[in-house]
Amino acid sequence: MRVSLIQAFFLLVSSFSTFAYGGNLNDDIEIQWGDGRGKISSDGKLLSLSLDKFSGSGFFSKHKYLFGRLDMEIKLVPGNSAGTVTTFYLSSQGPAMEPNHDEIDFEFLGNSSGNPYTLHTNVFAHGKGNKEMQFNLWFDPTQDFHTYSILWNPKNIIFLVDNVPIRVFKNHETLGVPFPKSQPMKLYSTLWNGEDWATQGGKVKTDWSKAPFIAYYRNFTVNACIWSPAEGQSSCPSSKNTWFRQELDVESYRKMRSLQKKYRTYNYCKDMMRFLGGTSRECTVREKDI
Repeated sequence: MRVSLIQAFFLLVSSFSTFAYGGNLNDDIEIQWGDGRGKISSDGKLLSLSLDKFSGSGFFSKHKYLFGRLDMEIKLVPGNSAGTVTTFYLSSQGPAMEPNHDEIDFEFLGNSSGNPYTLHTNVFAHGKGNKEMQFNLWFDPTQDFHTYSILWNPKNIIFLVDNVPIRVFKNHETLGVPFPKSQPMKLYSTLWNGEDWATQGGKVKTDWSKAPFIAYYRNFTVNACIWSPAEGQSSCPSSKNTWFRQELDVESYRKMRSLQKKYRTYNYCKDMMRFLGGTSRECTVREKDI
């Protein structure tokens, strides 16, 4: 009997459970490294990561996910944050970068005072990346919290800022383009020193007299399929999980394209100097499909 694509996805997530939750960060997050530089407040409502000359810090989620929507409110390092990199990403292997890992990235590249933060996005599937897009943030992300979201389902990956889509990466496996769909991923976030490349290609170095550099997190919300073999059969992709089949509607696509025209500063599909042999196959389709 032939199994349709969507039926195959139903079978794939049959050992996953669906959860929607938020609130106390202690329930969902574990400080990964930093020797005390990462901290969760006593009430579990606020998390901070810090970076100094000796070390950065990071955390990860206690669960792995296979498809879902994850939202986090973040307030980035203020002032002269040149050289610092704040990340918020999903990865099947964590920061180790295993050869066949999957990953969906938000990276915030620090700046010298007065210059906009650079938002760097990327997608890895089966170890293959090089799908970067960059944006100048159109607000000051250090003055208040803003919501950064990853919506990941079998059809596409949507990157959102304050619930406005800035990028969509569609499933183009029919073109031979790998898409992350079979490896569960944890959420990770780090604050680390990337002065060799982060600000103006490494021209502007970290000013350690400004340390410690601190980023803040709150209101982590997840509506996702959580990897839990002990759950047995589950109905993870159900009619209640609207994110499982969600794609951009006409209005959302219009907003995304308007934002990209104003604020996108790099698109891998346009970088012919870097990809002398030609960019990835999905770059041959209409831009609204990448």
